[in-house]
Amino acid sequence: MSHPHPLDNPIWNALTTEHAHLAEGGPLARRYPAEVGPLSGIAAGQSPASYRALSSLAGPGGVLVLFLTEPPTPTPGWTLIRSCPLSQMICLNPERISSAPEASGTTVRRLTPSDVPAMLELTALTEPGPFRPRTIELGLFFGIFDSGRLLAMAGQRLHLPDAIEVSAVCTHPDARGCGYARALMALVIADIRQRGKTPFLHVLPENDAAIRVYQSLGFSLRTTFHLAVLKNEA
Repeated sequence: MSHPHPLDNPIWNALTTEHAHLAEGGPLARRYPAEVGPLSGIAAGQSPASYRALSSLAGPGGVLVLFLTEPPTPTPGWTLIRSCPLSQMICLNPERISSAPEASGTTVRRLTPSDVPAMLELTALTEPGPFRPRTIELGLFFGIFDSGRLLAMAGQRLHLPDAIEVSAVCTHPDARGCGYARALMALVIADIRQRGKTPFLHVLPENDAAIRVYQSLGFSLRTTFHLAVLKNEA
C-alpha cells in the first residue's frame, strides 16, 4: 500500500513538522494562531471527533479554513461559509527569469515586520488569500516599492520538510501588467530551491490570469482540493 503524499494534507503536515512551533491543537486537529491566519488541518478524514476538536480551536464564532480531499461535511454547530474547488500546483522544473523589473523610483527588497501595515493594506485591496498581522512569521516575503509605496509582494506560507508554499502573491491595481508578481515569485522560488525544497502553491481554478503566470514559471497542476471556510456557531 502506498503512503499518502505530504502535499495531500499540506496544512496538517506543515503544522506537525516545520510549523509545529506555531501549531495550536492536538492529535486530531491543529490550526495556526488567529493572528497568523485561519488555516487549519485535520489528521485524517472528516469525523465528528475531528470537528469537535476544530470547534475547540475555533472558539465561539471563530472561522477556520480547511483544504479537504472530500466535499465538506461539517457536523451540526458549523456554518459552511464557502466551499469551492482549490487547485494545488507544483514546480518541479522552475523556469529561469530575469530579476525584478527596474523603473525609476522602484526598489525590491525583503519585507520586515515594519512593513506589515503596508502588507495588510495591499492584501485587503487585492485579496490573495488570508493575511493577518503575524502571517509574515511564516516565511520569507519580498516586495516592490515605488517612492515608498508597496506595489507588489510575494512570500512563503506552508513549510513542509520537502516543500514550501508560495503565497500572498499580489499586485496593486495601479501596477498590474509590469511583471512584478512574476519577478517576485522568482525570488521566492529561488530561495525555496536553495533550501533543497520544492515550490508549490494553491489557486482558485477560475483565476486564469494567475494560472498563466504560474505555468510560465514552471508550475503544473498536481491535485484539486475542496476549500472549506467554516464558522463555529457553537
